[in-house]
Amino acid sequence: MFGMSVERLFETVDDAHLISPPGTVALAQGVESHLGGHDLDDPLQVVGQAIALTTSQSNPALLVMAEESIHSIVDRYEALGPQRLVGEARLVRRMLHVMLAGHQPPRMCAELFGLTGRVAGLLGYMAANLGVMDAARAYCTEAELLAREVGDVPLEMWALGTRSYALYYEQRYAEADAAARAGITLAPSNAQAIRLLANGRARALARMGDRRGAEQAIGQAIELSEREPSLPEGMSPCIAFAPYSMARSLSNAVTAHLSLDDSAQVLAYAAQINELVELSDSRWSRALVGLDVATALVRHDAPEIGQAMALGRSALRATAEVPIQSVWQRARELHEQVSRWRDEPEVGDFAEELQAWRSRLHTDVIMTDAPAVNAL
Repeated sequence: MFGMSVERLFETVDDAHLISPPGTVALAQGVESHLGGHDLDDPLQVVGQAIALTTSQSNPALLVMAEESIHSIVDRYEALGPQRLVGEARLVRRMLHVMLAGHQPPRMCAELFGLTGRVAGLLGYMAANLGVMDAARAYCTEAELLAREVGDVPLEMWALGTRSYALYYEQRYAEADAAARAGITLAPSNAQAIRLLANGRARALARMGDRRGAEQAIGQAIELSEREPSLPEGMSPCIAFAPYSMARSLSNAVTAHLSLDDSAQVLAYAAQINELVELSDSRWSRALVGLDVATALVRHDAPEIGQAMALGRSALRATAEVPIQSVWQRARELHEQVSRWRDEPEVGDFAEELQAWRSRLHTDVIMTDAPAVNAL
């Protein structure tokens, strides 16, 4: 193949003249004479370098394992919660970073960037659920940068949606809306825009008192959902990379209208999705919609305190083993709404259960490997 004799190829050479790109052995002795004085590279070195450039140092089986782990985390998330799955996600992220640190051809780099971006996004969502917001923002930055590098627009939109979600629970509503708008701008007709409109813009705008903007975002989310032929059925998982289902979009509309102090619309939307919520495997969805309805009942012209407190206690009991930040915020706001009825037994019972529930939200999980922006 190289125009050399077997003897020439296998002759012993001095180590000082050995050129050895990764995975190859190239002979340098007598190169000038073999090339006939032409200013060309050693054929063995050329082939060796080409092999090195196109050879991955990653085991394909590890990539398959990483992808399966990501799917598994999404599937188990609402049953087990972030406290029990964050360690697994961190291990997957570290494994992918080790592979990225080695030599990879472009096609493998793109796959690794995509997988690492997804697991970083999952960690960002988990951190937000745990109330560790600085880690949430850092993981979202990693996911956004990696997605942008490989042109994965849906993943970048999803990561911006998760950033908006974290900012919302930090009560940084203008920034939450800005993050969602940035994601929508990337691809307004992409199905990922449904989440950015319903969970991102509508809720943030409602908190800022922008009724027209919030209602417009809800309408756009519903319109886009009706045009999308492949939305998930029922109540889609909160952490999934798939687009929002119609039921999940409407559950976010419930929250937005509650912030607009529109109790009638809250109850109307809640009734529309009640069956899907009750049949859902998502205890968080049942709890959050229940807490929104409870707050609407308290704000109603004829407050129904007993029913509201029953819904509140049911939400706390359903999520006691998997407490998350969003449930805490809604339950706390419900407690504030019933403060003037504090002497009622039902209100006292809810306050006691809320205090016990809050103690479980504290976690020993320390997300020390959250990426620093300047390290990317």
